[in-house]
Amino acid sequence: MKERTRLPRSTGLVICLCLMIAGCATDRCLQPAGLGPQPEVAERAAGIGAADPSNLLGTAQPEKADVELALPAPAEEPSDQGPLPLSGPPIEQLKSAEAVGPAEEMPAAHDDTKEAFAQRVPIDLATALALAAGRNPRVQYAAERMQEAMARLDGAEILWLPSIHGGASYNKHEGPLQETGGAVLDVSRGAAFSGLGARAAGAASPAVPGVSATFHLTDAIFQPRVAGRLTAASQYAASAATNDTLLDVALSHLDLLGALEQSAIAQETLKNTRELTDLTESFAKAGQGLQADADRAQAELAVRKNNLARAAEQVRVSQVRLAQHLSVDPTLPLVPAEPTAAPMELVPLEMPLGELVATGLSNRPELAESKSLVAAAVEQFRRERYAPLIPSVALGVSYGGFGGGSGGDIDNYRDRLDVDVAAFWELRNLGFGERPAREGARSRIRQAQWQEVLVMDRVAAEVAAAHSQVVARRPQIDTAKVGIQKAVDSYRRNLDRIRQAEGLPIEALQSIQALDQARREYLRTVIDYNEAQFRLHRALGWPVDLATP
Repeated sequence: MKERTRLPRSTGLVICLCLMIAGCATDRCLQPAGLGPQPEVAERAAGIGAADPSNLLGTAQPEKADVELALPAPAEEPSDQGPLPLSGPPIEQLKSAEAVGPAEEMPAAHDDTKEAFAQRVPIDLATALALAAGRNPRVQYAAERMQEAMARLDGAEILWLPSIHGGASYNKHEGPLQETGGAVLDVSRGAAFSGLGARAAGAASPAVPGVSATFHLTDAIFQPRVAGRLTAASQYAASAATNDTLLDVALSHLDLLGALEQSAIAQETLKNTRELTDLTESFAKAGQGLQADADRAQAELAVRKNNLARAAEQVRVSQVRLAQHLSVDPTLPLVPAEPTAAPMELVPLEMPLGELVATGLSNRPELAESKSLVAAAVEQFRRERYAPLIPSVALGVSYGGFGGGSGGDIDNYRDRLDVDVAAFWELRNLGFGERPAREGARSRIRQAQWQEVLVMDRVAAEVAAAHSQVVARRPQIDTAKVGIQKAVDSYRRNLDRIRQAEGLPIEALQSIQALDQARREYLRTVIDYNEAQFRLHRALGWPVDLATP
């Protein structure tokens, strides 16, 4: 009676072990990973750390400007009751009208403009920066690139660990086989194997070892170093992407604030022009003025209406651009929570340019990224230099149940252990391939070094250019203040002349135009100065925490 085939106990234990290891590995892979920079990267990546982008969020509240771009509330629409009487009411109406006061006493500029939105969504600069750092796709993409680099670092650190193969195999042979002595025999046989490994037949070790590792010792030594440097570089790249995004958001916020101020200025100028148009029309019909002056005022009124329409268009476009940077619904009517545009002092003007350049070279994450890439190239060169001297290792261990016999019989099924260990050296292309590999690695070091020099030059140029803009634009604000005051004085004097019957309303047209131009010039200088401050702050690597306490 033929003995029944029995699986050895080792086979079941091995299969259970494989299932447990696979289950643990799967659970670990299914754990969600955070999107932000991980704190352990600095320690693992050869001691190189990076600034936490979350510390860069927020902004200081702008100081109150000495002269605000604020205008009186729009006047009510003119009456449609026809021309004014002929005897003096136009002058009396001007006498009772309030003259435009100094700009320092005017209310916030875009309060009335914001009322045009049915459901406005106020947002301050600190909130905009925080939203961009948490939602902007460019920031999230850079964070995912960093996560990918960390995964490569994990893989490099465990390069020397063996892999596990478990399974079962059956081999059936019919026909000739050659012995080691040279004789050819007709053989009919079968073999079965199960456990750690697979494809065991005859006297050779299983073709698929149960526990196997084949790697170059040089890679096991140097690849974790290279991956660590690349991981640090990816973290600095994520910080640089965050800084660039914060700058874009800050400039978009300023652009929206400026567009609302421009709309308010256009609205106030339209109100003044409409009042002037009504007066010149009344003077012309009363015989106290020329119809040509009334026509000129009407032409000016048409221009001011179009200016207001273009300003409203620019407000909407600026809202869409800011919403794009924040990755929110572009239909939201975003409105800056800041009351008006005012100069912001992020970087003191008294700081010497040389000190600012040194700060930028120390803080910019792009430079830290370049240094990490140089270090990675150096480690890769070391790997190529030591590769011919350090062997590769091949390890194979198989353990399981094996049995076989003639024909289709599977007999004598019992435990089997195979261990194979080998170390071998390699000279690529008869040794002639080693020099090109080293020269290529050495060239990549020089490329990374020149790239670092390019980044240094770019950082220094950005700091110097932004500093020049800040220094040049700050005095323009004071000059624009004087222009507003003079335009207000001119408008007031023209009103006084009209009240005293010494002039015609059309003479106030140039004063209205000058006041409109002066207010726009002040707005431009403030927005330009704040933009230069943000560009300088970003050129320095955002060294100051803009979050309010």
